[in-house]
Amino acid sequence: MSKLDGNERWGSKMLLTEHQEQYDAERSGAAVSEPARAAGHPTTEEMVMIRDVILLPHMLTMAQRSIDDSKRSGNFMSQLHIAATQAIMDMISKDLYALRRELGQRRIRILSDEQVDLVIYHRYVCRGYEERFGIVREVLRAEISTRFGGYISRIKTLLRSDPKAKN
Repeated sequence: MSKLDGNERWGSKMLLTEHQEQYDAERSGAAVSEPARAAGHPTTEEMVMIRDVILLPHMLTMAQRSIDDSKRSGNFMSQLHIAATQAIMDMISKDLYALRRELGQRRIRILSDEQVDLVIYHRYVCRGYEERFGIVREVLRAEISTRFGGYISRIKTLLRSDPKAKN
């Protein structure tokens, strides 16, 4: 038995209605209610989209550096590497375009970025609500590695399924 069990103040809920709706929606697995979304706060899905829009340009930069390094090397297999990397860059660009378009439709804009110690912060405006999104560099690297793995597996699947590539 706790000291607070007999205290009547702790028996009542002291939440705003919109917070209670968000809590209930999260517990039931439903989407965030329309009033909470209209207030400007991004949903979990939108936060993932914001993260991806921050992540994909870094991936494009890394892929371009890889192409530049392959061009400088005199390796005869570098043409294959360049072609595969270019295909991955095309996939990334398509995904980035689709994400930016979707964020625009949802009235979400990504503004400036700044780096403080090991955290990269991006300001965003979501339906009038302005906030900062921070991502740790190590988390960014891990996510980039995972994403590149996904794109590489898509390239492998395309190569295996293409009848012209089997000759």
